[in-house]
Amino acid sequence: MKRVGAPEVSPDGKWAVTSVMEPSYDAAKTASDLWLVALDGGTPPRRLTSTLAPESGAVFSPDSTRLAFATKREGDETTQIYILPLDGGEAMRVSNLSTGASEPQWRPDGNAILFESRVYSGAKNDEDNRKMAAERKARKYNARVFDSFPIRFWDRWLDDLRPHVFVQDLQGGAVARDLLAGTKLAALPGFEGELDEGGGSSLGARWSPDGNSIVFTATADLNRSINAPVTTELYRVPAQGGEPVALTSGPDSYHNAIFRPDGKALYATREKSEAVSLYSLERLVKIDWPQAGTPKMLTGEWDRSVGSIAFTPDSRTVYVTAEDQGHDRVFQLPADGGDVRPAFPVKEGSYSGLAIPAHAAAPVLVANWQSMIHPADVVRVDAKTGENRFLTEFNKERIARIDWQPPREFWITSKAGRRIQSLVVLPPAFDASKKYPLLVFPHGGPHNMIKDTFFVRWNYHLLTTPGYVLLMTNYTGSTGYGEEFAVAIHKDILRGPSAEIEQAADEAIRQFPFIDATRQAAAGASYGGYLMNWFEGNTKRFKVLVSHAGLSDNTSFWGATDDSYYWETRNGGPVWEQKGVWRDQNPEAYAANFSIPMLVTQGEQDFRVPVNQGLEMYKLLQRRGVPSRLVIFPEENHWIMKGEDAREHMRQVLDWLAKYL
Repeated sequence: MKRVGAPEVSPDGKWAVTSVMEPSYDAAKTASDLWLVALDGGTPPRRLTSTLAPESGAVFSPDSTRLAFATKREGDETTQIYILPLDGGEAMRVSNLSTGASEPQWRPDGNAILFESRVYSGAKNDEDNRKMAAERKARKYNARVFDSFPIRFWDRWLDDLRPHVFVQDLQGGAVARDLLAGTKLAALPGFEGELDEGGGSSLGARWSPDGNSIVFTATADLNRSINAPVTTELYRVPAQGGEPVALTSGPDSYHNAIFRPDGKALYATREKSEAVSLYSLERLVKIDWPQAGTPKMLTGEWDRSVGSIAFTPDSRTVYVTAEDQGHDRVFQLPADGGDVRPAFPVKEGSYSGLAIPAHAAAPVLVANWQSMIHPADVVRVDAKTGENRFLTEFNKERIARIDWQPPREFWITSKAGRRIQSLVVLPPAFDASKKYPLLVFPHGGPHNMIKDTFFVRWNYHLLTTPGYVLLMTNYTGSTGYGEEFAVAIHKDILRGPSAEIEQAADEAIRQFPFIDATRQAAAGASYGGYLMNWFEGNTKRFKVLVSHAGLSDNTSFWGATDDSYYWETRNGGPVWEQKGVWRDQNPEAYAANFSIPMLVTQGEQDFRVPVNQGLEMYKLLQRRGVPSRLVIFPEENHWIMKGEDAREHMRQVLDWLAKYL
C-alpha cells in the first residue's frame, strides 16, 4: 500500500501538497515524493518530485506560488532546504549548513525562511560546528560519556547536539543566522526540543504574523528527568536575534503553537504536569497577540484531547480533531471560546491532518481520511454534511482486490462499572455458519485506542487471514473515552485491564456463534506484550500467546529503559522500596504458573523496552519447560520496520499461532 502523508494546503485554497511513500521489500527501491493535489478535484494529482531521497516539511509560500521543503539532493552531505517554483523549473537549494536543515517556514512577506538545525552546544557559527565535528571524527577512541540523565531515547543515544532556529534571507549571498547561538536558554544543560518517537526532536518554530519574531516550543529541564517531570514551554525570540522570552510558565506543558489567520491570537495545547497526573488531555488554549498575556483555556470542560487544529479564514471558528470512541472525529468551537460540538457525523473511519486554507473565499476543509479497509487518502470534506470527496485514491485498485469488511462493535460494562468498547474484525471468505478461532489483540500504550484506521505493522485484517476472528478491546487506560477513564489504569496497571479483556472475550463468544470458544489465542506488542506476559502467569484460557516488546520484570525494566520518573510514579514509588505494583503486578512474579506456549519477539535496538525484557521472559519460559520460541531482530527497534524483517516477523507470528490453533 502507498502511504499518503498529511496535506499542506496553499493559502489561496487552490492546492494541497502531500508526500506519497511507495514501500518496497528492497529498501533501495522505496520511494517518497511530493504530489500536488487540486482542491477542486478538477485535475488528477501530479507528481512534483522524482528523486531518490524523500522530501519532508513541505510548505507553500504566502503567495501560493512556491514550495519549500527539506531534502538531500546529489552533492549534499546533509539534508538542506530547497524551494520549488510551481510554474516550472528546478528546485533551488537555499541553505548550506554542515549540520543540515529541516522544518522550513516562510516569513509572511515571502522573503525569508526559518528552519531548524541540530548544532553542537557552544558553537557560535557553522565554522565552529565543522571544527567540532572534525574533532570527533578524528578521535582514535570510541566512547560515550555522560554526567546527567537521560542518556537514551527510544532507539538512539543522546548526544551534545541541540536544535536551534535559523533565519535564511532569500536574497543572493545571504548567510543563515542562528537565533539561539550564545543565548542563556540554549546554554542550559536541560535545553532541548520536543523529542519524538522517530529519534529526532523539534522546536516547532513559527513566524509571528508581522514577521518580527518567532515562537517555538522547548524544554529547559530535560536534565532533571531522573526524578522529576519534564515541562515544555512556549518561547518568543526576535527575528534579528536576542534572548528568548518565555510566553508560558508553571508546571504544565505547552505544545503545537499555531497563529490564527487574523494574527490577533496564538493557540497551543496544554497538558498537566506528570506530577499531577501521568496522563492528561491536550486542551486548547488561546494567547492574545501581539501583547501576549496569560493563556486562556478554551476546552477545559470538554473531555477529549485536541489533535490537529485549523481555523476558518475569518478567524471566528476553530476546527479540531479528537479521538472519540473508536474514531478520530472532527469538532468545532468559537475561536474565542464556547461550546465544543461535532462538526458533522462520523460513522466510519477517522480524520487526521486537518487543514483549512487561510485566504480561501469560503472555508475549505481538507484532511486525511482512512479506515480499517482504506489506507489514508486526501479528502475535501463538506463542513455541513461530512461527505468526503476523495482528492487522491492512490490505493484504489489494491483495495478493490481485498476481501475485507469494516469492523463490528459491541460494548460491555466491566465489573468496575466502566463502559468498555470492543471492535471485531472478520476473516476473508467469512461464513457465519462456520467456527473460527478467536485471536485477542489488545493495543499498546496503554494510552492509545483501537480505532477505525488502517494500521501497517500489525495489520488487523492480515492477522485474520488464516481464518481467525480478531477481538480488540479498548480497556481502561485507553484514550478517546475521557480523562478519568484513561487515568484510572495507573491504579491497576495489569490486573484490571486484563480482566476487562477476558470479559470482552466472553461477551464476543456469547454474541457471535461463529467463534470457537475452545480455540482462543492472544497477541500483543509493547504494553500489549506486557499484557501477554501477565496472561502467561494469570490465566489458562489461551492455547497460545505472542509477546512482542513486552515488559517481563518491572524492576529490571526500570533499570534499562530510557525514562525514569514516569515508571517510578506509576509503580508506586522508588524502585528500591518495591511498594505498589512493583511486585504485585509484575509478570515475572507469577512464573511458577507459566504453562501457555509463547512466542517472544524483540528488536535489539529497542531502548524503550530493552532487549533484556524479551531475554528474561524467554529464559523463564525455558526454565519452566514451557514450549517457547525467541526471535530477535538485530537491526530493529521498538517496531519491526524493515520490509523483509517485517515479513519474517509476521510469518513467525502466524506460524506460531497455527501450530497451536
